[in-house]
Amino acid sequence: MLIKGSVMIHAPQKKVWDFLTDPDQIGQCVPGMEKIETIEPMKKFRGIVLVGLGSVKARFSGDVEIVELDEPVRAKLKAHGTATGSAADVVSEMRLSREDDHATRVDWTADINVSGQLASLASRLMAPVTQKLANIFYDEVRKRVETGDRPSGK
Repeated sequence: MLIKGSVMIHAPQKKVWDFLTDPDQIGQCVPGMEKIETIEPMKKFRGIVLVGLGSVKARFSGDVEIVELDEPVRAKLKAHGTATGSAADVVSEMRLSREDDHATRVDWTADINVSGQLASLASRLMAPVTQKLANIFYDEVRKRVETGDRPSGK
């Protein structure tokens, strides 16, 4: 399943890039994120996310690897996670483009493959719920970058 979108963030491109490549920052924006840790800076991360598709919930634990990085315009990552009886693989890419000195456009895609029980039980909900969660994530990123909010305790 391929989902995609774009968001306009009223901040300089470097500020948006720095936020989107900081796992502590983005971890605060991911719906259902329970834990994120850096394994190798700017390369590999590990996390736990609780995902709900209707009445079906799954706690995925997995790794995210940044496979291509072209600062400050493009990043591509691969993720693999497992939950009881299910697995998910994601290839995601984001492209940042400067609109002017104070605005950055982020175009993103995510190619997601979910298998196992979760795919069987909630297949018809998967695309719309996943798109909604991605939009929530990027909206939260936009709000935090534009207001300069930092995760609590930082």
